Amino acid sequence: QVQLVESGGGLVQAGGSLRLSCAASGRTFSDYVMGWFRQAPGKEREFVGFISASGGWKRYADPVKGRFTISRDNAKNTVYLQMNSLKPEDTAVYYCAARRGVPAMGAEDFGSWGQGTQVTVSS
Repeated sequence: QVQLVESGGGLVQAGGSLRLSCAASGRTFSDYVMGWFRQAPGKEREFVGFISASGGWKRYADPVKGRFTISRDNAKNTVYLQMNSLKPEDTAVYYCAARRGVPAMGAEDFGSWGQGTQVTVSS
């Protein structure tokens, strides 16, 4: 499996921006679909978006569409989540995840996970 480490979380005011990074190691990064998920206190983990192995196909959850952008640099074994126009309801622990095969939106479809990074948006 691929090992994943997220970074870039923090505290930001509403309307601000953050960029999360997820560095991968251990396997051929370019073989993997990468997903971003988040989990707020007391809530289930929810899908944020995915990017295909080549980077040519992306999909986002409705709450973040138009505000968040996923990109990847296969030469650097890194996937990014650019978050703009942040809202207090975006507050959560953000996780990156990896899977081989076709892109998917279910957490159960991803076999490798990072440890998560906290994002807090103040109003």
